[in-house]
Amino acid sequence: MSPDDQLLYETRVRNRQVAVAVVAGVLLLLASVLQLGGAHTKVDELTLDLLTANKRFPLDLIASVINAIASLAIAWTLLFLYRCSRARNPQVKSFIKYVAIAGGGLAALTGVLYAAIVAIKVHEFATTGAQTYAEANHLTSGAGLLLLQLVGQAAALLVAVAFVLVSMQAMKQGLLSRFMGYLGMFAGALVLFQITQIPVVQCYWLLALAYLFSGRWPTGVPEAWRTGRAVPWGSSAEIRAKRAAGVAGGAVAAQRPRGWSWGGKPTPPSPAAPQASTAAGDPSDPRTRATTSKRKRKRRR
Repeated sequence: MSPDDQLLYETRVRNRQVAVAVVAGVLLLLASVLQLGGAHTKVDELTLDLLTANKRFPLDLIASVINAIASLAIAWTLLFLYRCSRARNPQVKSFIKYVAIAGGGLAALTGVLYAAIVAIKVHEFATTGAQTYAEANHLTSGAGLLLLQLVGQAAALLVAVAFVLVSMQAMKQGLLSRFMGYLGMFAGALVLFQITQIPVVQCYWLLALAYLFSGRWPTGVPEAWRTGRAVPWGSSAEIRAKRAAGVAGGAVAAQRPRGWSWGGKPTPPSPAAPQASTAAGDPSDPRTRATTSKRKRKRRR
């Protein structure tokens, strides 16, 4: 695909990708808020945890569905950014897109399945049996739940790797600034190592990415988005040198004399229109006697 065709494609799907990135960020935040809401135990005890989980399982199930939609939207957003990077540099590894797709799909699937199975088991524990610790341990230590937990951790790892690789490649091709590129990598690391229960960094990065896709970036859209070609970011020293050269060029343009050309040679001034002599007594002026009144002529005599 040529750069012009790529730019036409990106222009055509721009609004859709903006909506997808916004949905990913908003739903990811909403799912975290729902999981924090409702009843929670103050004591870490298994039987009490299961009884409390039975009271709040509708909320957890809804949050898991919302989180699954957010995971799919995140994978879609990363896949679009990957395609834009690969269009500008065919040497970008193709396995990155499979990592993004697998991570988002597995995270969505395992999250909903785990929440549904837990809801069934806690309801069974709360409504039948003696509700002892042995029964609670038996219900929660099954092979199915353990397998889902392992797959869920693998999915989180894939999502984190996709965040890091896509952000790195997009930054290398000039699609993301250094700030946005490193922030995307940091957001991927926080998928595995959560500092807070609310994914603030991931939400901010996704919403900022949507704003970039819309073409309204505060400091101007990076050149790679406008040309369809890779325009790598220079080093900090190179960026400072370009800015200094731009300031110096503006100062020279403001101070250069009239008639100066950028080739280094002065251009001849444009011929000015001959000015008529306006002196009253100038004999070379043909209009002198014609414009002098008769009264003035008599006084001269």
